[in-house]
Amino acid sequence: MTYPHLPETPPLELEDIGSNPQPENSISELVVRRLSRRAALRGLGGAAAVATLADQLLASGGQALAQATVQGGAPETGGPSSLGFKELSHQMAQRDAVAEGYEIQTLLRWGDPILPGAPAFDPARVTAESQRQQFGYNSDYLDFFPLPRGSRSGEHGLLAVNHEYTNTNLMFPGIGSGNAARLRTTEAQARAEIAAHGMAVVEIRKQNGQWSYVADSAMNRRITGETPMRVSGPAAGHARLQTNADPTGTRVLGTLNNCAGGNTPWGTVITCEENFNQYFGGDAAASGAQAAAYKRYGIVKDASYAWGRYEPRFDLDQEPNEPNRFGWIVEYDPYDPASVPVKRTALGRVKHEGCTHAVSADGRVVFYMGDDERFDYVYKFVTARAWNPNDAAANRDLLDDGTLYVAQLHDDGRVLWLPLVHGQGPLTEANGFANQGDVLVETRRAADLLKATPMDRPEDVETNPATGRVYVILTNNTNRRSEQVSKPNPRAANAHGHIVEIIPPGAGTDKVDHAATEAKWDIFLLAGKPGVDAGARYHRATSDQGWLSCPDNCAFDSKGRIWIATDGAPTAAGVADGLYAADTTGAGRALTRLFYQAPTGAEVCGPCFTPDDETIFLAIQHPGEDTGSTFENPSTRWPDFRPDMPPRPSVIAIVKKGGGKIGA
Repeated sequence: MTYPHLPETPPLELEDIGSNPQPENSISELVVRRLSRRAALRGLGGAAAVATLADQLLASGGQALAQATVQGGAPETGGPSSLGFKELSHQMAQRDAVAEGYEIQTLLRWGDPILPGAPAFDPARVTAESQRQQFGYNSDYLDFFPLPRGSRSGEHGLLAVNHEYTNTNLMFPGIGSGNAARLRTTEAQARAEIAAHGMAVVEIRKQNGQWSYVADSAMNRRITGETPMRVSGPAAGHARLQTNADPTGTRVLGTLNNCAGGNTPWGTVITCEENFNQYFGGDAAASGAQAAAYKRYGIVKDASYAWGRYEPRFDLDQEPNEPNRFGWIVEYDPYDPASVPVKRTALGRVKHEGCTHAVSADGRVVFYMGDDERFDYVYKFVTARAWNPNDAAANRDLLDDGTLYVAQLHDDGRVLWLPLVHGQGPLTEANGFANQGDVLVETRRAADLLKATPMDRPEDVETNPATGRVYVILTNNTNRRSEQVSKPNPRAANAHGHIVEIIPPGAGTDKVDHAATEAKWDIFLLAGKPGVDAGARYHRATSDQGWLSCPDNCAFDSKGRIWIATDGAPTAAGVADGLYAADTTGAGRALTRLFYQAPTGAEVCGPCFTPDDETIFLAIQHPGEDTGSTFENPSTRWPDFRPDMPPRPSVIAIVKKGGGKIGA
């Protein structure tokens, strides 16, 4: 059987093709102007008068900045870190590594049976039926929900896990190497891939210092690319969500490319649909009625996967509206394996990477989100009313009513949150928005018209619970133009990424106004190797092993220290991806230290602490994803290291030998 929409080799970066047609006032230009402006002010008025911690504790090109005054008035000369571990040395190896005094425990691997009666994993017989009952592929977002519900247990709970995508070449024998392997799947293999996507919920326990999962738990669950889901919010039932299989536009089969995520104060999971575009293809991508909208989301004629051969809903020429049913935020209850996941359209349709909450001073809940593509935007959603901690039913549909905003960063350090509301500003019928549903289906175009600030691949966006500051993880943007280069940021292309800090009103107090429409922004760090990669900026005491490249996800421990996971460092910097930690305040602010490094080909995802800070869980995604790597001859066989086992994406738990808090 032939499928005319599929080329021999699909686009290698279809997940991030940079579809913003006119990125104006990009973050790189703002960084340049912001830092340049500060330098000029310091020359006029003195460092102590105008500098912030981000200025005071950063070094560029290995050269220390002039001595400055840190928060509290103490002079900064060395910047000791509060972290108590001896950092690793950078490596590229078949095995992973962790700081001395810590232990890596493999908790869950692709194919592990997690539902009662599930078959044991057989790499020679991967089927859709088995994958629906087993732990899925390429874990990303992780979250720990204590058992019993409402407790603060750090030793017993449910682990919620995203399964983002599949590496076909490492999943099936005899299919070859690289992304082109995705196009060689049989129907049975394609359906197994669909089943390997989605999410898992698994009961886990720590006994005698060792983590394990409960294989026969009635609370275990698999959600796949075929699981029925409800659509809610302003776009539910919209004409552009209606298909032949679902003329109501309110019922969707499955969720795809679930990357990072978050949770809610009422105890549900928020999972994010990211690079959904790569599953859809057809002539309609270029010539259909929705061609312009497809292009803005990176949907092209030639899909990356062969699913459209066997499943009409992935063929645009048969179901042109099916892609509009993906790219949403999905909510589900991890404690109820029978609950129906809900796609919450009020939070917009983009390539969501992360959706994390903070409770504003008035009790309304704010969800911060990144749209993971070069030159795309940062968003937040503010609920219309406060959440009710004493009435779970009152919070059930809280995510259907509120205001979606997009960020506009100014070179004077202000952030303006612009409302994406039908009828306001350019979001009118004259511009193709007949209602709020239109605004949400085409969230990117709506944000374009509001002149939001194009960012360098905004991924995770997390609030530090200790300070109320919000950290925007920007992985990289190699498409930055040469005319954007200047002395404060002398890189022709941002290959290594950076982290922006948003400071809402009241940050540092117990009255943080996350719902405010104006905030401040600053730079936490600029990644890359000091002295080698122009513009790299950290704390001046950062060691030769502590620098990082391509930040992706982050988490905070109970002390407010940031733990940064990376994705792309092997390509950008020649070192394995890893997990780095740093203080966010005090003398050790932005002094990053290397804690963990992944095996070859893998990225580190989903850092997640238990409530007692005594375990950190990590998702190790696509081990062995190296050039030429195949099922038969992979670059690593992590974590099993058996000749009959391919590399298996896994979740690991890291604990301190003998017990104790991570990083203490």
